[in-house]
Amino acid sequence: MVENVDDLTVNYEEGGITTVEELDKAILTRGTWTTILFKYREFDAKTQEMGKVKFTLRRYQKRSGSYRQQAKFNISSEDQARAIVETLAGWLDG
Repeated sequence: MVENVDDLTVNYEEGGITTVEELDKAILTRGTWTTILFKYREFDAKTQEMGKVKFTLRRYQKRSGSYRQQAKFNISSEDQARAIVETLAGWLDG
């Protein structure tokens, strides 16, 4: 269990192989409820290489001293990420 928000990660290893590689993260909110945006890529077993960049927005709640994931939203492509950014920018500027 993770007790410090800075230690939360999406890195994942299975059988000695990194299957999810965290490239970057931005902690958007801190506290009992924490929101983090991660930039990552996944291992493709067919090609034996890391895939394209993806993004995931994760929400954690701290209970009994440890953070537990409560929700996640995966952004599967750079095009989808750009569409989200453009929409939010339009809403914020409008």
